[in-house]
Amino acid sequence: MPARLVPFRALRYAPGTDLDAVIAPPYDVLSEADVAGLRNRHPHNVVHLDVPAGGESGSLTDRYAAAGRLLADWRDDGVLVRDADPSLTIYRMSFTDSTGAARELVGVLGGLEVVDEGAGGVLPHERTTPKASTDRLDLTRATQANLSPVWGLSLARGLTELLRGPAEEVGALTVDGVEHRVERLTDPDRIAAICDLVGSDDVLIADGHHRYGVARRIRDEIRSATGRSDTPAEHTLAFVGELVPEQLAVAAIHRLVAGLPHEDVCRVLARDFELTEVPADLAPGGDPAGLLAAMDELGRLVLVAPDGSAHWLTPRPGAFDGIRSLDGAWLEHTLAGSDVTISYQHGVAEVLRALADPTGQAGDAAYTAGILIRPTSLAEIERTAREGLLMPPKSTFFTPKLRTGLVIREL
Repeated sequence: MPARLVPFRALRYAPGTDLDAVIAPPYDVLSEADVAGLRNRHPHNVVHLDVPAGGESGSLTDRYAAAGRLLADWRDDGVLVRDADPSLTIYRMSFTDSTGAARELVGVLGGLEVVDEGAGGVLPHERTTPKASTDRLDLTRATQANLSPVWGLSLARGLTELLRGPAEEVGALTVDGVEHRVERLTDPDRIAAICDLVGSDDVLIADGHHRYGVARRIRDEIRSATGRSDTPAEHTLAFVGELVPEQLAVAAIHRLVAGLPHEDVCRVLARDFELTEVPADLAPGGDPAGLLAAMDELGRLVLVAPDGSAHWLTPRPGAFDGIRSLDGAWLEHTLAGSDVTISYQHGVAEVLRALADPTGQAGDAAYTAGILIRPTSLAEIERTAREGLLMPPKSTFFTPKLRTGLVIREL
């Protein structure tokens, strides 16, 4: 059964707040330097809640408790103001993608039902890498709030049309060339139409698998403590948009390899791929966009050496019979049983920088190879979800990223 979407009384920065000073990127894309800069930017920047520094002891427990106290203080002091009535929030992003095409992405922020794993309704689209940290769980327990939304893609058709008309604008900011606009929607008929449509088909998690898993834990804890199944913890903050190609920009997450010398990586890959030199005019360090376009046109991956030289990886006939036609799945098949360790990195320039780092970022050893892969198509994403299958970890990178702090949902 599809999951329900519900309105709620959103917690927002008070009218007149300089959103550019207080809104932040998602916590999981921030470096320590980014966090420090945002903390210094404004005493009410949302990173003070989302990536708390803690109190005098500096312990993790104290950090989360400090975030909880700070959220309460901001509510009491009027820094954050709760909506008078339950609402949905229309969130629009206008941007130019990597090909130069202008796009507008629109979705709705609401409370998405938390369903059990495997129950259907809310579907993962890729396997997640394990995370030992309980950071988001402990932070949610301490703040009793959803600070960052899960990004969901509705498989129902027509959501974009329902969101086309404007609502009450409550904030806008432009960051890195992306215009973010949020509008409060309180019209009960329009809210009902949007919620009914989202609830008519499955929602696919595009980003935030771990956050949705945390929501399950929080829901179960509150059920156990209260004996109730009607609290706000039955839902979690989610941005839900329509899975349509004209809106979504999906980038690849490339692979960085350590654990074997480059020559041995080539030998392992040569079992299933033919290796040929990439022409100089398509070298990764020159025209990344041209290289990625050629990869898509030719159906090839690219192996990059630490010195920046590159080879096409062309699948050998029959090598991947029975393997799903996904670059990540092909690499899992080929590298299985080898001694390599894999890290993930989006952006060709970022891959080249990681390869050039002699100190390494993969444990004790430097990276010995990078493998550039192609973005997964939206058709393949939907097909995989409909069939109840999962893609390999880090198969997709949806851009641009939602900003944190435009809407907070209290539990």
